[in-house]
Amino acid sequence: MNVSVFGLGYVGAVTIGCLSRDGVRVVGVDVNPQKAALIASGKSPIHETGLDELLRRGVDSGLITATSSAVVAVAATDVSFVSVGTPSREDGGLDLTYVERVCEEIADAVKEKGRPHVVVLRSTVIPGTTERMQQVLDQRSGGLVAMAYNPEFLREGQAIRDFDAPAFTVIAVATPEAEEALRTIYASVKAPVLVMRFAEAEMVKYVSNAWHATKVVFGNEIGRLASVLAVDGQRVMDAVVQDTKLNISAAYLRPGFPYGGSCLPKDVRALTATAREHGVRVPLLSSLMPSNEAHIAHAVRLVLDHHVRRVGLVGLAFKAGTDDLRESPSIELAERLIGKGCHLRILDDAVRNAWLNGANKKFVDEHLPHLSELLTDADGFLAHAELIVLAHPASRYRDLIARIRPEVPIVNLADFLAPVRPESAAHAHAA
Repeated sequence: MNVSVFGLGYVGAVTIGCLSRDGVRVVGVDVNPQKAALIASGKSPIHETGLDELLRRGVDSGLITATSSAVVAVAATDVSFVSVGTPSREDGGLDLTYVERVCEEIADAVKEKGRPHVVVLRSTVIPGTTERMQQVLDQRSGGLVAMAYNPEFLREGQAIRDFDAPAFTVIAVATPEAEEALRTIYASVKAPVLVMRFAEAEMVKYVSNAWHATKVVFGNEIGRLASVLAVDGQRVMDAVVQDTKLNISAAYLRPGFPYGGSCLPKDVRALTATAREHGVRVPLLSSLMPSNEAHIAHAVRLVLDHHVRRVGLVGLAFKAGTDDLRESPSIELAERLIGKGCHLRILDDAVRNAWLNGANKKFVDEHLPHLSELLTDADGFLAHAELIVLAHPASRYRDLIARIRPEVPIVNLADFLAPVRPESAAHAHAA
């Protein structure tokens, strides 16, 4: 299989070097003739350890050539990778000028070639871009292009290592032919292949980078606060990352319901208050409580958008498997829905009004004084509800969900809108 790579920056140059090493015939393409000339001579246009050697070998073996002509490149290849830049505009949005221009050039070249061609977008783009580019390519090529999206996760300075040993390979494809082409190209890369929808694959790249940025900022905020408290922040974080069960793991890292309970809200408030007292700015930590509240407000809107009065809420405690109601987001949700005129009934197997005492009773008396009138059993709950809201995981209420009438909508807040009825299918899979 022959591949052309449009854009000879960090991603494109590394891709050419690694693919040629793996036996793929590659044509590098760039509007800058100097970059194309460097690649054609076996020299890297960027500084990346080991890349010059890969390019030299590829050129010497005849597997690497380069050009500034899209027509020449497309005519000589079966697949085109698009790895051009997507810089920021002044307003922070994405400038897709280079992506759009290259896709148009490729489409015109494919039409001239007159044979099917696979186009793989690798540039980092906002969700919806690949689908839009597919339409452009279809129209201009006469329907000869099969589109794919394959985000890169290469870090400058160790890009070759990242190409060879990624955590996973993400692909989104419009046709089986596009998927087969990518699997063939990456046959020597030993990593799970995640096949996703275009928008999902596009967002995975952004979420990954945002998560990396969040980790850096979080560590730095802890470091600043620790230093004014005469605490060794490095030793603190060394201890924190030892916990791979909760701290460094998939735990909590899913779209779901807001946090609550007796610990997290209290401790976040205490930490940010301590930072204020010592004059330490911690914007990320300070955003946690407002963001949590914004998620509750969003949940209220999701329920009210259904325009029904009789609502059933599954789960009142701050999480499943406990009767702790202190600072439970479910209570906040219930309070707001009642305030908006909803007739609410609540089902939580762990909560009994007669058992409440101490801090639990005090919190409920302040926020839901008529709780005894709201709690009900499964039969009463199902008879009442025109809409059912899951604040606890659906897996704990499978029998109940099986009894919900088909016409009654379910708003799954626990897994944030994930489908819960058996007929709903997932869209991502690993292979």
